[in-house]
Amino acid sequence: MVGITSFEAYVPAYRLSRDTISKFWGTRSLGGERAVAKYDEDSLTMAVAATMGCIRSSSLTVGGVYFASTTLPYQEKQAATLVAAAADLSRKIRTADFSDSLRAGTIALNAAFDAVKSGTEENIIVAAADCRMGEGKSQSEQLLGEGATAIAVGKEGVLASMEGSYSLSSELMDSWRLEGDTFTRSWEERFVVSEGYLKTMEQVISGILEKYRLTPRDFAKLVLYGPDNRSHSLLAKQLGFEMGAQVQDTLFSAIGNTGAAALPMMIVDALGKSNPGDLLLVANYGDGGDAFILKVTENIKTLKKDQGMKTLLARKIPISYERYLNWRNMVPLHEISRPPSPPPSITCLWRESRNVLALYGTQCRHCGYPQYPAQRVCANCQTKDQYDDYKFSDKKGTVVAFTIDYLTTNREAPALVGVVDFEGGGRMMCEITECEPTQIKVGMPVEMCFRKIGLKGGFQNYFWKARPI
Repeated sequence: MVGITSFEAYVPAYRLSRDTISKFWGTRSLGGERAVAKYDEDSLTMAVAATMGCIRSSSLTVGGVYFASTTLPYQEKQAATLVAAAADLSRKIRTADFSDSLRAGTIALNAAFDAVKSGTEENIIVAAADCRMGEGKSQSEQLLGEGATAIAVGKEGVLASMEGSYSLSSELMDSWRLEGDTFTRSWEERFVVSEGYLKTMEQVISGILEKYRLTPRDFAKLVLYGPDNRSHSLLAKQLGFEMGAQVQDTLFSAIGNTGAAALPMMIVDALGKSNPGDLLLVANYGDGGDAFILKVTENIKTLKKDQGMKTLLARKIPISYERYLNWRNMVPLHEISRPPSPPPSITCLWRESRNVLALYGTQCRHCGYPQYPAQRVCANCQTKDQYDDYKFSDKKGTVVAFTIDYLTTNREAPALVGVVDFEGGGRMMCEITECEPTQIKVGMPVEMCFRKIGLKGGFQNYFWKARPI
């Protein structure tokens, strides 16, 4: 049996109200709110968060990482290898990027299902994430949101088995971005929806129902992508599915359209609420369509209560539109005059890649004292060259000292820098993110998160920060 064995979603903590956007521009509000990644987050960092959560919730041995996104950090460099390195996975795995289509998430899932079914790999994690931007005053600016998912595909402990699939290719200029474009482009909405989305998805779903001789009544849930809530509802009704209980919520009102991660995120939400024996019809759109049938197994009962989307949707911090514009570098701002810092050395980053990307330090074999960064001499007992590698990225800690830096070169001032003592020993100084200056305090519990440091030397620099639990 091949199917989904584990899953995890990640939604940024920050929310921007659509009423706030419409009030700024004097336009109609779509209602609800959208999830906003902080300036130190991107598709890669969100994919790392989802992947690490997916691994923690199961004991699988990962044989591959597929990363699906239309907003990869590099035009020429694989991002899946960065996800694997930050998640501390073996180098002896298969990695691949799937991009350039909003259907990339399900294209990657189909590839993972095929690889596992053929016996090429035992377990593959499919991570999907997107950080797309819409032009100011446009409907896309309100609709688009940011988030990530990670879905593990394997043969052991299957939560939902893959029962069948159907795909269709369709060429239509509906939504696109040229190289160098900041914002997504789209053609006239009525044409795109009627000639593209509705017709293509009707053919895809009719095709899979006919192929496996099923009807809409055979399914407990229809997990269906839509460019917006109105088009989504229209298609579901035309296909004969009952809105409400049978049709999965798009989550657009709560977090927005997360692009390549939208349909995988809906799968996560649907599985978190499913019962053994449920049949799910999953259908995605983008330059054609993908559809597949999932059957929920008895193993779904082993899910923890905090898995799924409920906890992520409840965790939110409201932000202003001005702050959003600052984070997206959409308005010129005064920068503090400071000498430029030297770019990081690629050679040093390569040499220290495990310490930087996976946050490894050392632990003394003599007294057990852990240290970060890695040291040859134990600070506790002074034993030399007697140590083992020790991972800090999965350790929780406590802020024991902090400073508020008003002269920071970050996108936002002030910056918070704290000294963190880890459970089990070890200490490091790092930035504190997702925390306001009025909230930070000594004794605050924190956890580590992988974040973007900035673009320096012509490449993206990543490291770990602490955030409040």
